[in-house]
Formats: sequence, C-alpha cells, structure tokens
Amino acid sequence: MSKHITHWIGGRSVATAGTAPRRGDIFDPATGQTTGQVDFAEIAEVDQAVAAAAQAFASWRKASIAKRTQVLFNFRELFNARKDELAAIIVAEHGKVHSDALGELARGQEVVEYACGIPQLIKGGFTEQASTGVDVYSIRQPLGPVAIISPFNFPAMVPMWFFPIAIAAGNTVVLKPSEKDPSAANFIAELWKEAGLPDGVFNVVHGDKVAVDRLLEHPDIKSVSFVGSTPIARYVYETGTRYGKRVQALGGAKNHMLVLPDADLDLAADAAINAGFGAAGERCMAVSVLVAVDPIGDELVAKIKERMATLKVGPGCNGDSEMGPLVTGQHRDKVTSYVESGVADGAELAVDGRKHAIAGEDASGAPTTDGFWLGPTLFDHVKPGMSVYNDEIFGPILSVVRVPSYDEGLELINNNPYGNGTAIFTNDGGAARRFQNEVEVGMVGINVPIPVPVAYYSFGGWKASLFGDSHAYGADGVQFFTRGKAVTQRWLDPSHGGINLGFPTNS
Repeated sequence: MSKHITHWIGGRSVATAGTAPRRGDIFDPATGQTTGQVDFAEIAEVDQAVAAAAQAFASWRKASIAKRTQVLFNFRELFNARKDELAAIIVAEHGKVHSDALGELARGQEVVEYACGIPQLIKGGFTEQASTGVDVYSIRQPLGPVAIISPFNFPAMVPMWFFPIAIAAGNTVVLKPSEKDPSAANFIAELWKEAGLPDGVFNVVHGDKVAVDRLLEHPDIKSVSFVGSTPIARYVYETGTRYGKRVQALGGAKNHMLVLPDADLDLAADAAINAGFGAAGERCMAVSVLVAVDPIGDELVAKIKERMATLKVGPGCNGDSEMGPLVTGQHRDKVTSYVESGVADGAELAVDGRKHAIAGEDASGAPTTDGFWLGPTLFDHVKPGMSVYNDEIFGPILSVVRVPSYDEGLELINNNPYGNGTAIFTNDGGAARRFQNEVEVGMVGINVPIPVPVAYYSFGGWKASLFGDSHAYGADGVQFFTRGKAVTQRWLDPSHGGINLGFPTNS
C-alpha cells in the first residue's frame, strides 16, 4: 500500500486527529489489490472544515465577480492541462476505462464553463421610478458554506455539477466524496489552490456516515447537494431539511428505453449496449430496462447479443478495453447475485456475464483474474415483480421486457416508482412528441439513450429519483446556490465622486 488520502482543509492536507484514526481501504478494481487507505473524518475534522469554509466566506462573498470569474477561468485551464492525470486516477480507483473517465471530465468541465458566465447568470432586475423618486431592484446573494456529498460512480463529474456554480456565486464548499475513490477530490482541491482560489473556499473531508450526519446537522452549513441511492437521498433530504437547510437530493433510477417497431434496430441495439454497459452499468442514467414493442423483440435481442459477444472487457488502463470491472468486490458480489435471482424468478438468461472473457493486465503487469469482474449480462422476457426489474442493480445487467403496444410500454414506465431518465427509439415524430409529453420522467431522450442535459439546462428526475425542488446545475443550480433580495430605495440628494480620468477597470 503506497497511497494515503487525507482531508483537505483550509488549503492544505490535514490528517485525522487521534492516535487510532478510522480508515478505509482503496482498491484497484482490476486486480482486487489494496492500493492505499483513506482517513475517515470524525466530528472534529468536519467541524474544522466547516469553520474554514465559514471563515473564508466572509471575504470570498465580497470578492468581485470579476475576481471570482478569473479564478474559474484559471481552474478551467489547469483542469484541461491535467485531465489525463485525473482520468488515470479515476481509472485506478473506480475501474472505468480511460476514455470513459475523460468523457466524465469533459461533462464536468461544461459546468465550469457555464459558471464562468456568472456575471450574466446572477444579474438582477431594476425598475426606475417605481414610485415618485423611488427605484426598486433585485439582487441575488450567496448562501454561505455549502456541503456536497457525492457518489463513487462519477468522482469528478458529480461534484462538478455543484461546486463551480456554488463557488462562482460566492459560496464556500465542503465536499464529502465517496470513500471508494477519494483521490480525485484531493486532486481537484490542489487545482483550485493553484488557480488562485483563497484557502478555505474549497474543502474536502473523507469518510462515512459520521461525516455525512455532521454535515447535515451542522448549523453553519446552509445547503446540501447529494447524489446517491434513493433510500439515502430520502434520508439526506429529511434530515437536512429538519435542520433548516436547503437540500437537493438526487436518488436512484430504473431507466427504461422504449423501442417502437419502426425504429432503426441497429441504432437501438448500439444504444442499448452503450447505455447499458458503459462504466459497467454504474451510472444513474444507465439504461437497465429495454422495452421492446412487438413484433421486434426477437430481432432486437439477437442484435444486442451479437454486439455483446464482441465487447472487450478488461482493465481500464488498457487502451482497447471497452468495459472495466465493478468498483469493489462487495458490489460485484451484490450485482452477481441478481444473475441468480433473475433465473430463479423465471427470466431467460440470454447472456451470462459470469462467462465473459476478461482480457489483459493492469498498468503494472499484474494479472486481472482477482479483480471485481462481471461481464455484460442480458435477461429476456423479464416482467415487473422480478428483482432484476424492480431493483436498481447498478451493474452491467440489461433486462428486456416485451409489450404488445406503445400504450402498454408507456404505462409500464409511468408505473415505475423511479422517474430519472428514459428514452424512446422511433422514426415517428408524432409518437416521439406524444411520448415526451406523456412520460412521467424528468429527462427524456429521443433516439438518444443517455439524455444527460447540457450544462445550461438542469439535471434531475421525478418521483423517487429526486427529493427537493431543485435540479442540478443550469438555471436551477444558480437559484439553489443564491437567494434573492428585493431593495426599494430613495435618494433625496445627488452625490459626487470626484475626478478620475483613468480608464475604469474591473478589480
């Protein structure tokens, strides 16, 4: 074990206090080997991070918008210059392939670039002479120290959904990343420092429920942004709001892809592979249920099976790998158990991922046989009530449900308790338009399998996939990380500011 990850507080690494700190192991998912340890914060470390954020807020909120924007631009350039390093860190701890890690960083960078437009995003309104000699205007101001609690599947992108806008708007941040792949957060913290962000504006505490609970109840934390499973999202929302905080808690998903008989089946099969097995299915926007409208079920399943057979499963650091391992052995075992339960429930195991060949070695030449592997798996003739249909598996298992009509497919999707993302594949514009209006899901793709909105829209689902009123980033993100204030003013006498012939500049 060569790696030791600890907290980043007030612009520097801060080890856990005490003689016997709690720690968690960090693994290389491709080999199953332990590669390091991460400190788990106690209440004292969380309080220290929040105190640093609170102290930094006093000055950061007063920094000019021009200054904040310049720091964001600096961060953007540093991030672009070192993205390959960060992608390699993600591959080593999460297991996803390098190209997928780079894609994650590109999507996160979109939010940074959106936040660089903060001068336009937080402009208020102004009404002159609302009454005689009276003007009225609105302003938006930062909240204070805010908390971000992020999952393992996107160790860079998901935090980047939140902290660029939060920082640009004048808030300070305490990030609690997943303990499974913690190094990306510290790497990002170092980039912020190099970009010129004042110490204490961006802090990282690592750990488990102890850290989460303290952030939820700490009186100086003004808002909480969370992404994770639905049970935890509900807990975060209920606990955080009970302590008077703004909370946006994005939960789980069971994303359906509806394929109509007129669809391009080759396009649909490609999309099912890409959306079902990318990042080993460890995506909240992964397609986990394919709803085939008769009579195209047999042909579509055959095309998917043909493509699955050619997928190259291997270590993420290998350039030819298309799918990597799962993040931990415990998670791999949980996902694999659904293969057995699906068969027991009567679904047809069309492709058994347990038999898929694993290719290659890791970056050090170590064998991959002990890694956390499960190949792409396909179930056909799945029905609601089966565990492979009901549960969010978060792994490379795709279930095919067959329905006789569009109406039954729509009803199936709308009856599901989740409402995160969905897609329809069709060449019928009328059917697509009807679907986008009738489906009870927050993000809809039309011939697009993973409809993650671009940064100037907002990300979030409906029903059990979202707790709170605010989606992530976009206009919702700006609203979430600021609060409005209306000012009514009257000035009885004009003022004079003196003479200065120099060209005015922002500072």
